[in-house]
Amino acid sequence: MTAPVSEEQLEQQTLTAEENRLARQRSLRLLGELLRPVRAKFVLMSVMVVVAQLAVVAGPAIIAWGIDHALPALLAGDGTPVLLATAAHIAAALAGGFLTFGYVRQSTVIGQQMLLALRRRVFRETQRLDLEFHERYTSGRIVSRQTSDMEALRELLEGGVDVMVGSSLSMVFTIVLIVGMDPVTGLVMLVMLVPGLFLTVWFQRRSREAYRAIRTHSARLIVHFVEAMNGIRAVKAFRKEPRNLREYDTLAQDYRDASLKSILIFGIYQPALRVLANTTIAAVLVVGGFRVLQGDLQVGVLVALVLYSRRFFQPIDDIANFYNSFQSAVAALEKIAALLAEVPAIRDPEKPVRLERARGQVDLVDASFRYTAEGPLVLQPTDLAIPAGQTVALVGQTGAGKSTIAKLVSRFYDPTEGRVELDEVDLRDLTSSDLTRNIVMVTQEAYLFSGTVADNIELGRPGASREEIEAAADAIGAGAFIRELPDGFDTDVNKRGGRVSAGQRQLISFARAFLADPAVLILDEATSSLDIPSERQVQEGLTHLLGRRTAVIIAHRLTTVMIADRVLVVHDGRVVEDGSPAELVASGGRFAALYQAWQDSL
Repeated sequence: MTAPVSEEQLEQQTLTAEENRLARQRSLRLLGELLRPVRAKFVLMSVMVVVAQLAVVAGPAIIAWGIDHALPALLAGDGTPVLLATAAHIAAALAGGFLTFGYVRQSTVIGQQMLLALRRRVFRETQRLDLEFHERYTSGRIVSRQTSDMEALRELLEGGVDVMVGSSLSMVFTIVLIVGMDPVTGLVMLVMLVPGLFLTVWFQRRSREAYRAIRTHSARLIVHFVEAMNGIRAVKAFRKEPRNLREYDTLAQDYRDASLKSILIFGIYQPALRVLANTTIAAVLVVGGFRVLQGDLQVGVLVALVLYSRRFFQPIDDIANFYNSFQSAVAALEKIAALLAEVPAIRDPEKPVRLERARGQVDLVDASFRYTAEGPLVLQPTDLAIPAGQTVALVGQTGAGKSTIAKLVSRFYDPTEGRVELDEVDLRDLTSSDLTRNIVMVTQEAYLFSGTVADNIELGRPGASREEIEAAADAIGAGAFIRELPDGFDTDVNKRGGRVSAGQRQLISFARAFLADPAVLILDEATSSLDIPSERQVQEGLTHLLGRRTAVIIAHRLTTVMIADRVLVVHDGRVVEDGSPAELVASGGRFAALYQAWQDSL
C-alpha cells in the first residue's frame, strides 16, 4: 500500500516541478541568445538539411521507377528511361553527399562560434559575481562548467543537427513516401511503430534519470579532485592521502555504477529496436509479396518499400545512439544557464555618484551584518568614524568581527542594515571603478598571477612605468630581493608565485597596493606571512607610506598595531575599546592584556 503524501511533500514536489520549468525556460532563453548572432547561418544550414534529406530519401523511389517503368521500356528497346533513372539516382546521391558535408561543416562552425561566445560569457560572469557567490559555489563546480559541461554542449552543437534534425526529417520524409506509394504498407509501418514508441519513451525516461546521475557524480568527482589538489600542502602536512583516496574511490565507484546503469539501459534498448526493425522489414516483405502475387503492387514499389522500411528505423537507431549525449548536453545547458542567471548582490547603482579622488574619510553608520538571512549578526549595529589620513588597527579574538568590518569597507559585502560611507557617500552609490580606485585591500593570501614580478606589481595601476613600479617596490622594502632574482623585475613568478617565498609574495602584493595609491588601504592579516627581517622592512614602508592615506589594519602582531594612530578592540561583533595604543595600554582593558602578553613573549 502506498504511503500517503503529506502537504509538505506535495509542496516540495510542486516546488521541484516549478524549478524544473524555470530551468527549462532559462536553458531555452540562453540557447536563443546564443543562436541570435548566427541565425542567418542557421537558416542556411536548415535549408541544406531539408534538401539533403530529400535527396537521400529519393533514392529508393528512383529505383522503384527504374524497375517498374525504365526496365520494361528498355526491354521494348527504349533505353532513355534507364539512363534517366541512373542519372537521377547519381544526381540525388551527389546532391545528398555534398549537402550533407555542407551542413555538417556549417553546424561545426556555428557550434564553435556559439561555444566561444558562451565560454567568454561564463568567464566574464563568474568574474563579475561577488565574493558571497564564490564562497558558496565551489571552484570545482566552476571548473566543471567550463570543462565537462562545455564538452557536452560541443557534442550537441556539432553533431545535434546531423543526428537529431537530419534523422528526424529522414523519418518524416520516409513515412510520407511510404504512405504515398502504398497506404497498406504505411499502415503496417504505423502498427509496428507503436511498440517502438513505447520502447523509446521507456528509454528516454530511464536514460534521463541515469544521465542526470552521471552528471551529478561527475561533478562531485571533479570537485573532490580540485579541492584535493588545491589543498595539496595541507594534504601532505596532515598525511590526508589515504582518506582522500578512500573518498575519491567511493565517488569514482558511484560514477562507475551510474555509467554501468546507463550502459545497461542502452544495451536493452538498441537490440530491442533492431529486432523490431527486422520484424518490420519481414512484415513489409511478406505483406508486399502477397500483394505483388495478387497484382495489387508492383515489384519496384515493393523493393522501394523494403528499402524504406530498413531506412526508417536507422534514424531511430542513430537518435538512440545520440540520445545519451543529448541528455548530457541538456543537463549541462541547464547548469550553465543557472550559473549565468546568478544575480550578484553587489551591483553598480543606476545613478552613481562620481568620486574620482576621495579624501579617505570612512564612516560606518548604524551598520550591522549577517552572512545569511537566518544567521546571527556577526557585526552588531556599529557607528564608527575614521577621519581621512588616520591609521586604525582592529584587534580582537578570531571571529570577533574584524574581517567583517574590512569586507564592508571594501564592499565585498553590503551591510544588512545601515550603511558604509566614503567621504559621506554611501558605497552603494559608487561605481565599482571608483570604489576599486579609492579602496584597496591586501589580504593574508598574497596571490601572484602567472607572469613577471613587474607584471604583478603593475596590476595596482595598469600602464605604470618601470620607474614607478620599481619605486613602489623600493618604498616597501621589496626592491632589494627582487633585483637578486634571476631576471630581477622580469623574473617569471610562475603559478602562485612559485619562485618566491611566502613573505616575498606578500611584499610584492604590498608594492602592488602602494602603486595603486588608494585613498583607503586595508591590510587584512597582511603581515602574517613575514619573517622578522621582512616585517621590519615592511614596518618602515608602512610608516612612510600610510601617513598620507586612511589605513585599516587587521593584525595579531602588535608590532604592526603599534604604528597605528588608533586601535579598535572588537569583541563579539562590537567595538569595545577605542583609543590610541598608549591610551589603551594605560587603561588596563583587553588591549592592555594583549600588550602585556606580547611584552612577556619578547
